Amino acid sequence: MQADEMEVPIINNINSNCNKQRPLPNGRDVFKNLLKDWESSMESPNLEFEYGDTDSLTAELSEIYSYTEEPEFALNRDYFEEDFRSHGVFDECDTDTDVIHWSRHNVFLLYDMGVFTALLELLSMEMDNNQACSSAVRKPAISLADSTELRVLLSIMYLMVETIRLQTEDDRPEWRTAREAFKTELGSPLYNGEPFSLLLFTMVTKFCSMNAPHFPMKKVLLLLWKTILFTMGGFEELQEMKVRGRERLSLPPLPEDSIKVIRSMRAASPPASAMELIEQQQQAKRGRRSRRSAFVDSLEGDSPFPKKQPLVKQDSLDTYNERDPFKNDDARDEEEDGEEADSGIEGEVDPLDRDVIIQPPPPPPPLRPPTERASLPKGLPWAPKVREKDIEHFLETSRNKFIGFTLGNDTETLVGLPRPIHESVKTLKQHKYVSIAEMQIKREEELQQCPMTLGEEDVDETPTEILYLGMLPNLSQYVIALLKLLLAAAPTSKAKTDSINILADVLPEEMPITVLQSMKLGIDVNRHKEIIVKAISALLLLLLKHLKLNHIYQFEIVSQHLVFANCIPLILKFFNQNIMSYISAKNSICVLDFPHCVVHEMPELTAESLEAGDSNQFCWRNLFSCINLLRILNKLTKWKHSRTMMLVVFKSAPILKRALKVKQAMMQLYVLKLLKIQTKYLGRQWRKSNMKTMSAIYQKVRHRLNDDWAYGNDIDARPWDFQAEECALRESIEKFNSRRYDKNQNGEFAPVDNCLQSVLGQRVELPEDFHYSYEMWLEREVFSQPIQWEGLLQQAQ
Repeated sequence: MQADEMEVPIINNINSNCNKQRPLPNGRDVFKNLLKDWESSMESPNLEFEYGDTDSLTAELSEIYSYTEEPEFALNRDYFEEDFRSHGVFDECDTDTDVIHWSRHNVFLLYDMGVFTALLELLSMEMDNNQACSSAVRKPAISLADSTELRVLLSIMYLMVETIRLQTEDDRPEWRTAREAFKTELGSPLYNGEPFSLLLFTMVTKFCSMNAPHFPMKKVLLLLWKTILFTMGGFEELQEMKVRGRERLSLPPLPEDSIKVIRSMRAASPPASAMELIEQQQQAKRGRRSRRSAFVDSLEGDSPFPKKQPLVKQDSLDTYNERDPFKNDDARDEEEDGEEADSGIEGEVDPLDRDVIIQPPPPPPPLRPPTERASLPKGLPWAPKVREKDIEHFLETSRNKFIGFTLGNDTETLVGLPRPIHESVKTLKQHKYVSIAEMQIKREEELQQCPMTLGEEDVDETPTEILYLGMLPNLSQYVIALLKLLLAAAPTSKAKTDSINILADVLPEEMPITVLQSMKLGIDVNRHKEIIVKAISALLLLLLKHLKLNHIYQFEIVSQHLVFANCIPLILKFFNQNIMSYISAKNSICVLDFPHCVVHEMPELTAESLEAGDSNQFCWRNLFSCINLLRILNKLTKWKHSRTMMLVVFKSAPILKRALKVKQAMMQLYVLKLLKIQTKYLGRQWRKSNMKTMSAIYQKVRHRLNDDWAYGNDIDARPWDFQAEECALRESIEKFNSRRYDKNQNGEFAPVDNCLQSVLGQRVELPEDFHYSYEMWLEREVFSQPIQWEGLLQQAQ
């Protein structure tokens, strides 16, 4: 055995002996140990977060109220006791649970009495109050006092929608019936011929156009989100609808339940700590030492290797080797490279990486203990998928290579191809997946080609279809308005003079004069913005998912409006911050949350109690918003080459990699998905320097059998034209909308009656006032008009 082959076991034996009898540490070792202890205490923990449609009922109800509205609860009590003096039943609840219980009872009672319809009429009157709108436009500063009536109406309607929406096991039968009736009522065009959601969309556009700056936009957005969630259904209902849709189209069942798979996934470890970065800097200064010199140093007590591990951690090596080609050259990015450089995600070291770390290659026995490998997942979480296009492309390439010609879209004929190609095609077909969207596109092509043969399409009047039909004329305005609000509420946005004011329903009439009041208002403003981001992100995600299931081209038009309104760079700008600080933000004052503040005595607030915040490990709404925005970004870019290239051009890789610091499996999954689709365009050096990220993608993201995402072969030969791809998609969308919703476009195919007697004998419906104006019409249009008989004769010839 050569000396180099003996070094690793020798070093391991020496390290094990040193563990039994260590020499006294020097100053450098003491500093390292202290820093390592500090880093371990600061390491991001696993976030016990369960993603769902909403947070708990108490949390959702509390977010409708700002902390500056807290004094109005006492005012409401005075009004109640004044009007119901003989039936005074206010303040009879002792706990938050009692408040929720009796408020549920009262909400169903109010609905049975028709209160929601009355509130809707009052809301329409307030929207049409031109005097209030013009007064708000002229005011230099808008406060809570300018939206008192609107806030009361929207708060009651929100409490009713959110309470009735949530179904519990102990609901009475009449409550279940009322819930279904209310759900149908909200989703149907019963309010002036349009659904209730469209009325709220109108309030959003009116606010963003600066015609009604006093509208309480947070309440409007929360009510709009919960109305769509109630009428269309949440994520579990979407999954059930998808299963039923596949059964209706005679498609095979889904390979797995995506909700269950994601919930069972475990988060990966966060990136490298500062201790590992320091170790790598010291390793770089020493240069590459041979193993023999390292062995001698270890005998002298000054080994450059850690005591328990003779090899450098792969994570820190990834950090040291990372040379991101998309980093800016400014000082800020250089500072972030030193502090927040991504080292991938911890896991088992790849064998190719070991060859880089250890030269010459290691002996056959593993360098890591087998117990660590046993903790790794035994199988991939997702079943691989193959599209029909992938099989066609594979056969086209194989035929060109072996027989010199192709057979178009034929995927059955395998004559002339070698046996391994037969096996490959068989494997691809075993994992073939046909989506509902592909079936819808195929059906639309058939309807476009054979309109007379296939006739008109039967369209179900679902809540999604009704809402899309109402939104279609002003769809771009709705999308732009939502993105304007999202931009104004993003923590990375800077205040501008021409930006919209989203704080109209949180700022008091009198600005704070003490430090404590200023701190309270600051927390309230930050909380206000977080709630707006939460509502918009959840609203957009729900719309996209429901529209995609209803019809793919409905989804595509909304997606295209989002892309044209710069939604992709907006989301990337949102994540270009310290995302850990945003998720762990404590912008809440528990004693002021509803219903706690109306049940318990208000304690004295201090600066220390405000700074401490709550004891939660993370902020549910902020983590919820981040996941929603990542899912929206995934939906906008999936299978869209030009939009994927936008991610590359906007240098999203460093931004997305920093989001991997959040130790939550679902958020990491969608970050890795976004990194996967652009990996092949980031270059070989990027992939080599981020092998841990590549390994995490392999472990957590679904595989497409023909996808060369990890290699990027022949990618330079594929040009991309953003305008051409989007224009082709827009043409298909317009054909779909014209065929389905333009009722006049089939006029040329209608039968024509050529019989003069039949035409003259038809009964024509005339307006009631026709006989009053008939003689005047004859005089003006017939008798007073000169007839050019010569021209008529010439035309006849």
